[in-house]
Amino acid sequence: MRTLSLQQPSPESLRQFLQEQAAQDFSYQAVGATAGTPPTGYVVDRTRIELGSGEAVFQGACTALRRWEQFQLGWVKPWSPETPLEPGQVVAIMGWAVGFWWTNSCRIVYAVDEQGPLTRFGFAYGTLPRHVEQGEERFLIEWDRQTDQVWYDILAFSRPNSFLARLGYPVVRRKQKQFGRDSAASMFRAVNADARLPAVIQSTD
Repeated sequence: MRTLSLQQPSPESLRQFLQEQAAQDFSYQAVGATAGTPPTGYVVDRTRIELGSGEAVFQGACTALRRWEQFQLGWVKPWSPETPLEPGQVVAIMGWAVGFWWTNSCRIVYAVDEQGPLTRFGFAYGTLPRHVEQGEERFLIEWDRQTDQVWYDILAFSRPNSFLARLGYPVVRRKQKQFGRDSAASMFRAVNADARLPAVIQSTD
């Protein structure tokens, strides 16, 4: 299957794409680094939004993450949204940009399910060879039991992995920032049907 197409790929082509990619190694060295310090030589992006407060919001956000709702953006789609959040699982992320569907392959590196004063749930995935970027991205739901605040947090490090990505890098960077904002908004709406969207906090290192 081509990673660049005018039409959204079919389920059958996506299944074949992921079967081929499942046999491949990660396309970067620092596997698991989103759990600690991101490596040098990559752009590091952070996105953060407060989803609300309390256990109900936390549990609702965890359910949304399990359904891959952070990727259900219209111009970005996961396949398959039934993929469990377990290490070793592979997933295709499709993105619409400059008139084409771009299909990228990722493998889940680790999952997070921690109880305590800061209760956290989430996962990180890393890029496989058929991805326009190299790097890793972590998605977390955090519940600070002292303040009762619930946050959605994205941490990613990346760099181009293809000629087209390097050629169109300004467009790639705009899309990466847009993804962070839209993903945050999607997660907020998943647990706050009528509330006004708060500020999305973004930073780049």
